[in-house]
Amino acid sequence: MNTLEITCSAAPTARPSRWSVPDIEALFKLPFADLLYRAQQIHREHFDPNAVQLSTLLSIKTGGCTEDCGYCPQSAFNSAGVEERKMLAVSAVVEAARAAQQKGAGRFCMGAAWREPSEEDMESVVEMVKAVRDLGMETCATLGMLNDEQTEQLRAAGLDYYNHNLDTAPEFYGNIISTRDYQDRLDTLERVRRAGMSICSGGIVGMGENLTQRAGLIAQLANMNPYPESVPINNLVRVEGTPLANTEELDPLDFVRTVAVARITMPAARVRLSAGRQQMSDAVQALCFLAGANSIFYGEQLLTTGNPDVEKDRALLDKLGMYPLAESH
Repeated sequence: MNTLEITCSAAPTARPSRWSVPDIEALFKLPFADLLYRAQQIHREHFDPNAVQLSTLLSIKTGGCTEDCGYCPQSAFNSAGVEERKMLAVSAVVEAARAAQQKGAGRFCMGAAWREPSEEDMESVVEMVKAVRDLGMETCATLGMLNDEQTEQLRAAGLDYYNHNLDTAPEFYGNIISTRDYQDRLDTLERVRRAGMSICSGGIVGMGENLTQRAGLIAQLANMNPYPESVPINNLVRVEGTPLANTEELDPLDFVRTVAVARITMPAARVRLSAGRQQMSDAVQALCFLAGANSIFYGEQLLTTGNPDVEKDRALLDKLGMYPLAESH
């Protein structure tokens, strides 16, 4: 009998037991049914198993990023054909947030393609955060690296979540990005935490990493003190014109396993199905929900890549007997 006896904290506010990479690899290698059973049990201890948080993502400044992330069509180093556009007006952001809210989204995330925001950028972002909060929505922003002054500005504006993904394990990071260090990402997350905001941080799988490196990503996230309240799991969208365009596609069941392992190691986090969902069948998405995913990006567009349309998502949730968090029974 294949058993794995590891303890972990039940809540993100308490310090979890430290997860080693071999421990997490052992989870990945469990029989599929055993892994999902364990993940589902943990999921039910912390959440309504049929409620899904709906988050909408808007690109508030698109293209021309000076980072060389190998997966990103917005990088100035890549030739994916993404047109650079200046920052949206606050009124346009509020209009998009209101439309997302009317379609059932409870959280609105604003993303900008740059290495780090300027002082002028921050003035606009602060106004956006305040305006979206005034609608009664949870707010999230992903703006690259931040300093202490910028995190304080966002906290004062009422930002609920700051997204800054680790992307992958430290050992594989240099294969994907060279314009910043892994520690830069960790430092920004530490500043966000010190400022009192919640963290949204996850990664991308299917970038050519091996199982140990995939386990290393989860270990980095799960061993944060506390671990992120929101954990987006992205499946690489292979975009023509980026260095990772021809990367071998990840087996869908390996993606499901990643969701399950994230749920087990971070029991009280919202685990979000993020990029790559448009390429997933209904059956794979259903397995992801069974594995403990309870949040999705909702709306036809992410930052620059496509996403299932709202009607299709609603139909899938209805088919599974699931419902948006805002409509929880």
